[in-house]
Amino acid sequence: MSEKAFDPTRYLRKLGKGDYLEVKWRLLWLRTEHPDAAIETELVHWEKDPPMAVFKAKVTIPGGGSATGWGQEELKDFGDYLEKAETKALGRALAALGYGTQFTEDFDFAEGDPGRVVDSPVDRSVTRGGAARNGGAAGGAEVKAEPKAGVVTLNPGHTAPGFSRGEQRPVLPATEPQIKAIYAIARGAQAMDDAEVEAKCVELYGVPPSGLTRRQASEFIDVLKSGANN
Repeated sequence: MSEKAFDPTRYLRKLGKGDYLEVKWRLLWLRTEHPDAAIETELVHWEKDPPMAVFKAKVTIPGGGSATGWGQEELKDFGDYLEKAETKALGRALAALGYGTQFTEDFDFAEGDPGRVVDSPVDRSVTRGGAARNGGAAGGAEVKAEPKAGVVTLNPGHTAPGFSRGEQRPVLPATEPQIKAIYAIARGAQAMDDAEVEAKCVELYGVPPSGLTRRQASEFIDVLKSGANN
């Protein structure tokens, strides 16, 4: 481990009301502390029409653990969607190891906001009281991000038709790239066949992937990425 000290607060960007640490600075942070860390990225799924990519990234710190992250992006959101998907996957793997965790709140953007970043800035006044970066996983164990509490909708019957609970806006159906990503990530991350994916989706949401909303599809992708198969 390097003797140099890295101060991430010097590189924060203010986005809206939150602070955001770009992935390039998370990489610098990692390389400053662990110049021998190994980084692997892989394009695990690509669709030509409509253009969509799913990347997998793995970051390994010798003697300090490893973490895997997944990223999905579409051409309709980013012209350089391949690079953005790879960056998202890498950023999530780094965050799972603690590099940037206190400055990011990781989730998929189901609404396709063109001004979004690959993960979300957070209000540091909230995260200061939470867990800070712990310098990586101990004992060489692989770290996987857990789904956020309360995200998975186990009982979809409470949602009024056409609107999500507490919001007065239409609920949009899952996009074709989201549905394809569900099957691709399930095969790559969980070794699940199509029937198992559909059964899991019905168990959680009461419908197969084709019947999900955009937000539910995003949540289900997070479940599959995290390995939450209980």
